[in-house]
Amino acid sequence: MPLSLDGAALRLKDDDDVAVALRSLEPGVAVRFPDAEIMPLATIPTGHKIALRPLAVGDLVHKYGQPIGRASAAIVPGEHVHVHNVEGVRGRGDLAPAPSA
Repeated sequence: MPLSLDGAALRLKDDDDVAVALRSLEPGVAVRFPDAEIMPLATIPTGHKIALRPLAVGDLVHKYGQPIGRASAAIVPGEHVHVHNVEGVRGRGDLAPAPSA
């Protein structure tokens, strides 16, 4: 579980698309991990997610090494990742395969 060098954010798995803000992240103040540096584009509230890599519309968003939703808008590194740009995919009957007749 890589913690950012200043303890501001936590990326739970190396291949996660997002990190969790452990304190408010401010634009212009880089979040540095041993292998990456992310610049918040807006204030990211404590407990919310910041994008670590670009995601296209429809891409699965991974946290905990698991998909937590699907990008409903294009997401760029440093962007706040929340309900405005991610839709849930769990428990959605409209996404289940149609039953065979």
